[in-house]
Order: sequence, then structure tokens, then C-alpha cells
Amino acid sequence: MNRIFKRTYSYWFSLPAALIYFVIFILPTAMSFFFSLTRWTLIEWEFIGFENFVTFFREQSLNIGFKNTLVYAVVTCGLKVILGLLLGVLLTSKLRTRNYLRSVIFFPTLVSTIAVGIAFSMMMHPSQGIINTALAAIGINGPDWLGDTRLALLSVALVDVWKGVGFATVIYIAGIMSIPSEYYEALQIDGGNGWRKFWNIILPLSRPATNSVIILAFIGGLRSFDLVWAMTKGGPGFTTDLIASIIYKQYQGGFYGLATAGNVILFLVVSALAFPLYAYLNRKEVDL
Repeated sequence: MNRIFKRTYSYWFSLPAALIYFVIFILPTAMSFFFSLTRWTLIEWEFIGFENFVTFFREQSLNIGFKNTLVYAVVTCGLKVILGLLLGVLLTSKLRTRNYLRSVIFFPTLVSTIAVGIAFSMMMHPSQGIINTALAAIGINGPDWLGDTRLALLSVALVDVWKGVGFATVIYIAGIMSIPSEYYEALQIDGGNGWRKFWNIILPLSRPATNSVIILAFIGGLRSFDLVWAMTKGGPGFTTDLIASIIYKQYQGGFYGLATAGNVILFLVVSALAFPLYAYLNRKEVDL
């Protein structure tokens, strides 16, 4: 009887968290799926079935948006993993200024994404921006970073990496510092150098941190919107349009049901890519 009481008490104790989860996540998700099947405004709605999904997939810029979103997610994720790992190794070494450098590298993460986008769009101005002005001072003719169709998406992605690499670095610092010191002592006895320390100890044993950075950065790249919108608004043309910016343009046009269907599609795309990736990375972590 006492065991049953304890089990019931624990279930009741979790009820507030379950209610919050239901209100914040389950209910809005269910409503989004429902309203994606309607043509709605703020005061009325009409059920139209899957017409919004058919219309959304006929969107002219959708193919470009899907490709840009995938490229953007892969580039930003890959660079955050590589730079975050290298900075994590540097900032866990015996560098005297490592605490100061940690705060400097993490600072961009705290700045508003919109503010970062506006600032870098001014810095990347082809004639008046500080980047091309500095390049001109050493005799280099800088490109139109956000106006060139070949560079615009990459330019935004690099700004995203600059802003988010600090968070990845913090994860790597925590992962590297959690490695038991016995491994380093054994390597030192065997006469191992810095490269062997990185390759044989830090790289494999920081895999949990790597998995976390990959998942967070990849999902963040797939869902990215605010930085792209602040810097290019999807231009020039549809060059930097992502799925999220296409959805926002539909909201701007008053096609609320269509935009809601786009959000549902984006949710399904992110889930279809993220969950298998998460399972694969976890399996590799267990194999280790």
C-alpha cells in the first residue's frame, strides 16, 4: 500500500510540469496541424483539407528554399563543430588569458540576432562597409558580399557561425574538462606529444560534446530565419531564401493558412532529418 501511495504521489508531483508542457507545446502543435487545413483569419476560418499543402509545394521559390536551407544548415553546423572544437582545445590549455578569451568568444552569443544582422549588413556594404574599406586599403577590391548571388548565402552563413561558435565552444570546453586526467598522465608516461593527445584522447572522448553541437547547430540551421531576414530578406532574388523566410513572406501576404501549412512542413522536415541523425550519433557514441 505504501508503495502504491509513493507511486501515485510521484505522478501527481509531475502534473504541473505536464500541464506546462501541454499548454506550451502539445496544444499549439495540435492547433497548427488543424489550422494548416483551413483558410483562416483572426475572426473566421474555413476547412479546405490539404489545399494549403498542395499550394505550398507549388511555390516557385520552394525548391531554392529547400536547397538553401540544407546548404545553410550543413555549412553552419560543420564550421561550428570544427571551430568550436579547435577553440575548445585552445581555451582548455595552459593559456594565461584563457578566461578572458572565453568571455570574448562567448559574447556574440548574447547579442541580439537582429542587431548582429543589421550591423554586418552595414559592414558588408560594397562601397561604404568597413570590410571592403579595409580590403581597399591593402589593394584588394572587395566583392558585394550580400549582393552577389554566389556569395550572399555563404556570407550570411559565416555571420551565423561568428555568432554561434561561442556556444559550441562552451559545450566543447565542458566536454574536454570532463575527460579524466588519468588519460593524459598515461599518455605522458608513454611519451605522447600534443598531436597524439588531441587525436587519441580529446577527439574521441569529446564525442558526446560533438554530438550535442551537431544536433543543436543542424536544427538551428534548418530553422534559421531572423539573421537571413535582417541581412538580405531572402535576396538578391531568391538567393538566400530559406524555408522559414518563404513562410514569413506568406504571412506578410495575409495567407495565414498557407503559412501555417508551411510551418507544419518545416516541422516535419526538421524532425525527419534530426531524429535519424540523433539516433545515428547516439549509436556511434554507444559503440565508442
